[in-house]
Amino acid sequence: MTNNIAFPSLGLSFNINRTAFTIFGKEIYWYALIIALGFILGLLYVLHIAKKQNINTDNIYDIAIGGLIFGILGARIYYVIFDRSVLDGNFLNFFKIWEGGIAIYGGIIGAAIFALIYCRRKKLDTLAIFDVCAYGLLIGQCIGRWGNFVNAEVYGTATGSFLGMSINGDAPVHPLFLYESLWNLIGFILIVLLRRFKKRNGQIFFSYILWYSTGRLFLEGMRQNDYILYLIPPENGFIPFSVGISQIVALIAIISSVIILVYMHKSDSQIVDANK
Repeated sequence: MTNNIAFPSLGLSFNINRTAFTIFGKEIYWYALIIALGFILGLLYVLHIAKKQNINTDNIYDIAIGGLIFGILGARIYYVIFDRSVLDGNFLNFFKIWEGGIAIYGGIIGAAIFALIYCRRKKLDTLAIFDVCAYGLLIGQCIGRWGNFVNAEVYGTATGSFLGMSINGDAPVHPLFLYESLWNLIGFILIVLLRRFKKRNGQIFFSYILWYSTGRLFLEGMRQNDYILYLIPPENGFIPFSVGISQIVALIAIISSVIILVYMHKSDSQIVDANK
């Protein structure tokens, strides 16, 4: 399937086929290749940081592979819980992720659960590992969002902005893939700079959670309704408003990360005062 994706105000227009190429009759999608690229580049950077911090890279490989598997599983479970229509009455459809229906928050949760269990069993410093992995997550998310671009999906409401994106000649909409990709890129740069001021393990990871969730909270509200997973759907017949589950998760993540980061800062201050 080929879509015309244009940015009228910028004079840019692209005709993009979702299929990159075919192998033995099997279509290989650009989306999958972009996700794979994000994963590989994120892993390479994490390995680079791990070596500098004397963290065993074998553990990083284990966490990356296990986190990828559990991340995909978590992303699918999260999506299916709030949109069971993708199953179409057949549980086996759960495994057809190539047809769409995954959610990034579910992926992060699934990968984090695996990493937590792995670190506990291997008796590793969990927060130190999570700090290192945060860099890879932002790289992967920054690149991965371009998969939505080639699929012409997950866009926002109508806009007159110079960045407005037109799909197959329709009225321009907010290019949420671009907004989120840039937000993640800025977040990556910030936590790299934050590294030199790090005083305690966990500060990088929870700063990542705070940054990403803040952006997601606002961008989620700009999505077209078809791309929102609702905790309380519109026109539910009981409550006169709708609530997206990802906004609720983002809000909880923001509050939690702020509390943890403030606690860490106060604890560090108390240690400094006690040593005076």
